[in-house]
Amino acid sequence: MERKRLGLALCGSYCTYEKLFAALPGLMKRYDLIPIMSDTAAETDSRFGPAAQHIRRLMELTGKHVITTVAEAEPLGPSFPLDALLIAPCTGNTLAKLSLGLTDSSVTMAAKAHLRNGRPLVLAFSTNDGLSGSAENIGRLLNRKNVYFVPFGQDDPARKPRSLQADFALLEETVEAALRGEQLQPILRRETP
Repeated sequence: MERKRLGLALCGSYCTYEKLFAALPGLMKRYDLIPIMSDTAAETDSRFGPAAQHIRRLMELTGKHVITTVAEAEPLGPSFPLDALLIAPCTGNTLAKLSLGLTDSSVTMAAKAHLRNGRPLVLAFSTNDGLSGSAENIGRLLNRKNVYFVPFGQDDPARKPRSLQADFALLEETVEAALRGEQLQPILRRETP
């Protein structure tokens, strides 16, 4: 039986990369992963490591070239379709673009190309303004057809009272539910690990 194709798109919430990389072995057992990185993620060195290191790690884990441009992402719709697309981490910036239909990065193009096929888009967001500036965008996307959320909660309520982050331990379970057309519940968790 052929494994389902799962697009894995990374945005610039670098502090969550280790959580994502820890979840990849489980995802790789079930899916053929197609790695995608936003231009910010692919080009920005941070205190969490150089961009080239993250790209190399993704390539080594998946055995595939990492898609980093709009032109490379566009065929993920009609020509090279995915069964599901997981954006993890999805930043507040990308949430805003998705909620408004803006397409200016490899990740937003992959999402646009993918959604036109009517297949599930799964968002594992990490944003310091989830309970302020990004709240409206989260609300818009919660009501959008074929968009599913990895359950989320406050990641550091004492020091970052408006920050929200997906529970990366639930990536695989959320993707499986989305492929069945279901939102994993409860969406809102008290805190994330």
